[in-house]
Amino acid sequence: MTDLVEEAVLVEFDRINERGGVLGSMERMYQRNKIQEESLFYEHQKHTGELPLIGVNTFLNSKGSPTIIPSEVIRSTTEEKEQQINTVEAFKKRNENIAQAKLKQLQKVAINNGNLFAELMETVKYCSLGQITNALYEVGGQYRRNM
Repeated sequence: MTDLVEEAVLVEFDRINERGGVLGSMERMYQRNKIQEESLFYEHQKHTGELPLIGVNTFLNSKGSPTIIPSEVIRSTTEEKEQQINTVEAFKKRNENIAQAKLKQLQKVAINNGNLFAELMETVKYCSLGQITNALYEVGGQYRRNM
């Protein structure tokens, strides 16, 4: 096993070396592409069930074992979606007086590298996930994966 790992590492070192070393391969986005390829492969295996993960794509049956793969995913109804939208809108309306101040405080903590977790625990009492996400995007930008 150790020999196989060592051989794989040496092959990867050769690939990086062929691209001009670490900096050369970074300029050619070799590492990023390699990570994206591995991630896509892993996600495909999870999706097809080739890589069973308990609680993700495989679940225990009512007797406990063996595991089963669900035949269908349960989707929410239109009424359930509308109810959730109405709930979020009511939440926003109820907290509109304090929400902006909480979001500004969250942004301030993010800019000053403060304890975001503690501030988030307070902010979620008054702001929706969308409001929080947009506020943090304004401060730190939004990640976009290059393909």
